[in-house]
Amino acid sequence: MSRVGLARQLRRNQTDAERVLWFHVRDRRLNGLKFRRQVPIGPYIVDFCCEAARLIVELDGGQHAARAAQDAIRTADLEARGYLVLRYWDNDVIRNIDGVLDTILLPAGATNPPHPNPLPSGEREHRGICGPASVRDISGAGEALTVGLGFAQRRIGRDV
Repeated sequence: MSRVGLARQLRRNQTDAERVLWFHVRDRRLNGLKFRRQVPIGPYIVDFCCEAARLIVELDGGQHAARAAQDAIRTADLEARGYLVLRYWDNDVIRNIDGVLDTILLPAGATNPPHPNPLPSGEREHRGICGPASVRDISGAGEALTVGLGFAQRRIGRDV
C-alpha cells in the first residue's frame, strides 16, 4: 500500500484522541491555523501538521512508551526537515484538551482572541493548563526538553 493510501486509511480509522483533537483544529478553528491530519512527510505519516507554522503534533498511545527510541529518531528527522514536533499522550488530549490546545498555540505564535463576554475583574476561570513544568536535560546529549503533564517537546532555538 502506498503512503497516501495508508494515510487515507489512518484518517478513516482515527483513535479517540485523534478524533477529539481534530474536532478542535479542523476548519481553522484553532486561531485560524490550518491543520491537516495523517500527512505524509518524508518516510513518515504524521498525525497533525500545520505547514504555515512548520508545526507537527503527534499523539502517543501506550505503545509509544516502549518505542521511545524510535520516536526520538523520527522526531529528530522531522526537526531536521524544519518542523517543530510536539508530542502529547492520548490521555492528556482526552482529559485536558484546553491545556493541549494552549500549548499548541505557544510555538505557533498565536494568541487566544479575547472572549466576547469576558468575566468581571477578579472572577477569572481557573482551569488546568497543560504547560511546561520544567526544563532539563534528560537525554544526556545537552538537549533541553520541556516536560509538562505527560508530554515532552524538544526546544529548538525558540522559546515556547
